[in-house]
Amino acid sequence: MLCLIFLEKQTMDSRSGRWNFRSLALWAALVCLLLPVTLHAQTPAAEIYAKDMREEIVRINVTVKDMFNRQETRPMPITIYRPAGDGPFPLVVFNHGRATQSRRAAQARYRPEHAARYLVTKGFVVLVPVRIGYWETYGDFDPEQSGSCSNISVEPMSIAASDQVLAAVEYAKSLTYVDASRWIVAGQSVGGLTAIATVGRNPAGLLGGINFAGGTGGNPDANPGRPCSPGQLSRYWGRLAKGSTVPMLWLYWQNDKYWGPDIPREWHKAWVYGGGKADFKSFPAAGTDGHRGLNIDMNTWLPVVDEFLERLGFTKSAIVTRPAVSGFADIADSGKLPSAAQGKAGYARFLEIKLHRAFALSARGAWGYASGDYAMGRALGNCQRSGQTCRLYAVDSDVVWRPD
Repeated sequence: MLCLIFLEKQTMDSRSGRWNFRSLALWAALVCLLLPVTLHAQTPAAEIYAKDMREEIVRINVTVKDMFNRQETRPMPITIYRPAGDGPFPLVVFNHGRATQSRRAAQARYRPEHAARYLVTKGFVVLVPVRIGYWETYGDFDPEQSGSCSNISVEPMSIAASDQVLAAVEYAKSLTYVDASRWIVAGQSVGGLTAIATVGRNPAGLLGGINFAGGTGGNPDANPGRPCSPGQLSRYWGRLAKGSTVPMLWLYWQNDKYWGPDIPREWHKAWVYGGGKADFKSFPAAGTDGHRGLNIDMNTWLPVVDEFLERLGFTKSAIVTRPAVSGFADIADSGKLPSAAQGKAGYARFLEIKLHRAFALSARGAWGYASGDYAMGRALGNCQRSGQTCRLYAVDSDVVWRPD
């Protein structure tokens, strides 16, 4: 039974358009013959890293304080994504959010893979710290605890979070492929707060910051659109802005269930009145909760972020655009698909999904597909995780493949 479940899990991953698992499935079959019968079927499968971005995890020791002035030194995991080549490449430090209390224990390693792939294609190394108090270090010490809802203590959590960003940048200085004299800080939710806190400290080499739906104190289940003590954050950001010198981009969605549509504007007003520089973009509603816009509305935010990065001097093209219709084959003719049987089976499933959609493949057998938001970029990413170079074969109802 364990053998069957393990192999089916790999098949399910393949069906999602993630990777060509032929060699892994053969390896799994061999492992099934060797595994002791005492193992249980719920044993989690190993994570599959994005080989095209040379994804890896390192751990560095960081020292932080909480709001009670308790100080601890703990190992902080950092996921690294980087381009091909030796560099040195400029750096982005990308920061995660904070789940509500009931879900925090289950908050896993943060992997903003599709956003990272855009940034890596743009020419950046991307470091993604998992801050102390999350994932591996969740438990007895939480430096981002901020007190009661009626009286949030924003400054200690902001300092602790930004201290860890600066520790990641200091570590990056030891990497020969990183140019840590040119870096950008970005993040989502409390990760956006972390980006703002870092900009306010005006560290050396920082060129700009990107805030995706940043803030703190939100609870979409108990108080949708009504975060705790929003005025506290306005006052703190107004003071913090005095030390900032670099430009920022603030991105929010109208149906954000953590902050609502209006409170982020007040936060931005406080930042600008305090002396900070930030462009504010309010996007239309995305999905059921715009707080997740980073992941579910790439088609909307990518051009805005790209224009911001171009202003900072990063002009390399990185957004996937639609190729012209090629006439290579009819969309329904899987017989012409230049792929083996497993790729053809994946293509058959691709044809069953709704628009918008895209299918990508490589000359060596990898394939992947995606639908919905930024389907072309996600399909290429799902294919290229194998480490192979992929191209789009079909987009929506058209074949765009041109054989070399």
